[in-house]
Amino acid sequence: MKKWNLAFVLLFVIGVLTACGTSTTTKSTGDEVKKEKIVIGYFPNIDHVPAMVARENGYYEQALGENFDIEYRTFPDGGTFMTALKSGDIDGGLVGPAPVMNNFASGADVKIVSGASSGGTVVVASANSGITNLEDIEGKTFITPGIGCTHDVQFETYLQQQGNDKLTSSRIGGSLQHVTGNPAQYQGMFETGKVDLAAVPEPWASILAQNGAKVIVSTDEIAYGNTLPNTVFVVNGSLIKEKKEVVKALVQAQQQAVDFIKSQPDDAQKIAIQSIKDLTKQEVDEDIVKQAMARITYTTEINENVIKEFAQSSFELDFLKENPKLDGLVDLSFQ
Repeated sequence: MKKWNLAFVLLFVIGVLTACGTSTTTKSTGDEVKKEKIVIGYFPNIDHVPAMVARENGYYEQALGENFDIEYRTFPDGGTFMTALKSGDIDGGLVGPAPVMNNFASGADVKIVSGASSGGTVVVASANSGITNLEDIEGKTFITPGIGCTHDVQFETYLQQQGNDKLTSSRIGGSLQHVTGNPAQYQGMFETGKVDLAAVPEPWASILAQNGAKVIVSTDEIAYGNTLPNTVFVVNGSLIKEKKEVVKALVQAQQQAVDFIKSQPDDAQKIAIQSIKDLTKQEVDEDIVKQAMARITYTTEINENVIKEFAQSSFELDFLKENPKLDGLVDLSFQ
């Protein structure tokens, strides 16, 4: 009888240990505590390296603690990101300021809580397009990740500044045709002649240039080139109302990632290369990544006045129906 009891006890213990190995719960004072899921979104672009670094180094997990599970989702453009954020499919993450601003102006409960990067937008022309300078782009087709996305607004604002009505999008009476698509596919579109120009983030600008594309408008020249927060960390407003400590932890992880990029640029470049390869199945040359990251400033700081000026440009380009009121969009109290 004693032997039977011992065997039963051993089987019971093994069963418990096995269950513990696959469970998503933790033990706390003898009670099971279900882990809370936080979903972070970002893009496979060089200006989103802070998210790649935070993911690789476990900064989100460290900041939130063992009672949280972190999941990640990647997006091709700001429109799909913002749809996921508003619906609660993701809790926060990195995205360009334009889609955040556009959605906030339309009544969405979203908040920018930290910066991530600035700079990095470049306009390049296909080698087959015949474009050698800005005067050659009349009647051509240009592509951006999304309609009214950050890179689109930067490029179209720059075109308006040239004072030539023909060198604007056909959407507002100009001669340029505008299409959208995933930057990872731009090379193929260049080769087939589907598009002539691309207003594109890094590393795709450097990749296209390496494959024969010509830089038409550099980061330094394009509207808001080095002053605009090109990528920001945004969260659903309900997260701020209900879980301030979670938001504070996410911002802390964001700062850790930016500090890592600045102090260990070589390691950050390796993380970016591997992350982009995992997400897009494309292996980016080390020199390309180094060049691309040199065009970008990684920082958690945000110039709110520049965002408001950028919003005015979006309104003047008819991406917004009304002149946006952005008071309350930026909340830096968690930094």
